[in-house]
Amino acid sequence: MILLGSTGSIGVNTLKMAKKFSLHVEALTAGRSVELLNAQIEEFHPKYVCIADKNLKKLVNHESVFCGSEGILELIQECKSDLVVNALVGFAGLAPSVLTQKLGKRLALANKESLVVAGELLETSEIIPIDSEHFGLKYLLGNHPVESMTITASGGAFRDTPLEMLSKMSSAQALKHPNWSMGRKITIDSATMTNKIFELLEAKWLYGCEKLDAIIETKSIIHAFVNFVDGSTTAHIANADMILPISFALKGEIDEQILPHVDLLKIGNLEFKEIKQERYPMWEIREDILKNPQLGVVLNAANEVSVARFLNNEINILDVAKINKKAYKKFGSVNPKNLDDIFQIDKEVRNFLKGDL
Repeated sequence: MILLGSTGSIGVNTLKMAKKFSLHVEALTAGRSVELLNAQIEEFHPKYVCIADKNLKKLVNHESVFCGSEGILELIQECKSDLVVNALVGFAGLAPSVLTQKLGKRLALANKESLVVAGELLETSEIIPIDSEHFGLKYLLGNHPVESMTITASGGAFRDTPLEMLSKMSSAQALKHPNWSMGRKITIDSATMTNKIFELLEAKWLYGCEKLDAIIETKSIIHAFVNFVDGSTTAHIANADMILPISFALKGEIDEQILPHVDLLKIGNLEFKEIKQERYPMWEIREDILKNPQLGVVLNAANEVSVARFLNNEINILDVAKINKKAYKKFGSVNPKNLDDIFQIDKEVRNFLKGDL
């Protein structure tokens, strides 16, 4: 397989399962974590590697090193592997997703931005989702007619923070996720609930369901519900660990235990909460963007800008939503028809937000 984003949390877990299943890793790509990449090279002996920053190339212990976003695309073209695991973060994951499908390779997708900004341009029926919520939905779907789908949210780091304190919370505090260990950006997206809007868009593209919603389940044990026309509902329950959807993505079917079963007696009780707009201002646009999924490119670009500012301590957590909604309103009439349009809109949104709030 080809693993894009090998040094992130999804990448590290993917390599863990690749080792368990004795899968050959033909190529690895990483951001700037050279030390971890070198350790992965020593253990998995990939034929090709890629590093984001060309200035770090000399530090990579490999004789065939590609560099930057173009390097990732060249690497995918050079490789013979049929499976690409895209665990890149952000808009940078889009072009590799498109190329993977263009080359007829299988796409195991953890890069949610690919679907958020360009779901209409991807063969969504061919995508293998690496996400606990979408894995859960896929696991539950059978032959019964579906009425609606619901995914769950943890609520993020500020789920129980007094509302009047939200604007005073630091980025360091936002990174303390209550249930999961994830990358920095997705952890912030969890705190603002933008991540859940992204996941609803993904579900729309992956499964074609028009009635989608999300609720908070505080223990992250239930990941998804499918509500059937007959009035019944099924839930996907599993311990919070990404190695389960990763394992299915790598092998297709699993006939061995990957995780310990959930001990319901030990859990004792489950708590569900409504996602409220006063705590998560981004939730205001949920219904509109599900009706207008072409605006995903606008929200993603704005969100990458605003989250970077928050992580750099330039703005507070509530300003993230203000910036995102400002761009969403400004570019509310865009309707990209192809990949060039998407890249152009992405650029225009980022340029629009270069100034002050």
